[in-house]
Amino acid sequence: MNIDEYRTPATEPTGKQPVGKVHVKRRLRWLWLPVIVVAAGLIYYRAAKKSTPAATASTVAMGATARGGAVVPVDAAKATKGNIGVYVTGLGAVTPVYTVDVVSQISGYLMNVDYKQGQIVHKGQLLALIDPRPYQVMLENAQAALARDTATYNNAIVDLKRYQTLVPLNAEPEQTLATQAATVKSDAAILKTDEAAIDTAELDLTYCHITAPINGRVGLRLVDPGNYVSTSASDGLVVITQIQPITVVFPIPEDQLPEVYQRWRAGDRLAVYAYDRTDTTKISTGYLQTIDNEIDPTTGTVKLRALFNNSDGALFPNQFVNAHLLVEEKRGVTLVPTAAVQRSAQSTYVYLVQPNSTAAMQTVKIGTTEGKVTEITSGIEPGQEVIITGVDEIQQGSKVHVHLQTPQAGNSAQ
Repeated sequence: MNIDEYRTPATEPTGKQPVGKVHVKRRLRWLWLPVIVVAAGLIYYRAAKKSTPAATASTVAMGATARGGAVVPVDAAKATKGNIGVYVTGLGAVTPVYTVDVVSQISGYLMNVDYKQGQIVHKGQLLALIDPRPYQVMLENAQAALARDTATYNNAIVDLKRYQTLVPLNAEPEQTLATQAATVKSDAAILKTDEAAIDTAELDLTYCHITAPINGRVGLRLVDPGNYVSTSASDGLVVITQIQPITVVFPIPEDQLPEVYQRWRAGDRLAVYAYDRTDTTKISTGYLQTIDNEIDPTTGTVKLRALFNNSDGALFPNQFVNAHLLVEEKRGVTLVPTAAVQRSAQSTYVYLVQPNSTAAMQTVKIGTTEGKVTEITSGIEPGQEVIITGVDEIQQGSKVHVHLQTPQAGNSAQ
């Protein structure tokens, strides 16, 4: 018997793995396959769940587009024919025509203050009183000196006349006559000095009564009664600013100066409107008064001054306002609300409401824009309806439900 026939597989020196072990490994490999499939399924499910809302929205949008889209509520207004102004604007400051720092021209104690802070005062109105008694005494002294020196002067005149009679008779030397004539001239000069002293004392008495030099509004009281004031004090008693009329000083670019300057020199009365800081509320109406005599090279602007009646006191000194200078008024042009004008990189357009209640994009050319109103030079005609609100939700051919607003006219005739 051949001994090789009795060898077991485990003892065979073939170098190969046993058959039983190979089958076990294959079975384990197949057991991992369902786990991998399940894990892949979970990953796919989670990814699909996250993308479902976007996909659903996209599908709904495509469906809506396919059905013609939902009806979009919009506000619209009719294009109108009207007037619109061409303005030059600038940020200005309200500047009083006159500002006076009232100071005392004499020294003394402040006895009375006869105004209320913030009060409107008129030229010549009494504002304060400085103790006049010292100056009254000075006036009386000057008057007494004048009376004394007048008597001396009159006596000198009498002596001069006597010498003029005696000298021809050789009763007095001529030197005496000459001396007396000089005395009379000296006494006359003393009288003039006395009269000047009286005038000075009277003027000081007048200065004791401090009056308003202009019409205007007084500010806060700077010195209280009882204080000693002097002519050398750096601070005054009160500040008065004229507010009726009042001016607004504002700059415009030098490129816009030629048109304004030409019309101003021609005698045209150019209207100026003062608006608040937000540039939405008109405060007052005035006109261009003057133009500065030089251009500021650092800013490339020139200053203009506009005059306002300001009868209602709406403009306040040093207040910042937006000044609108009316240079030209365009009449009979097509106007639409500014909110209706849309812009893209290629063009400017509006959405028109069609007779079948759909939106149609229309390219337009615009002219002057004045606040909430814009001039259309080409593209639409008066009477056509333009969409103002809801433009972000519509496109060409979208169905719309229109709420028609009252058309706005240009506000150039403000």
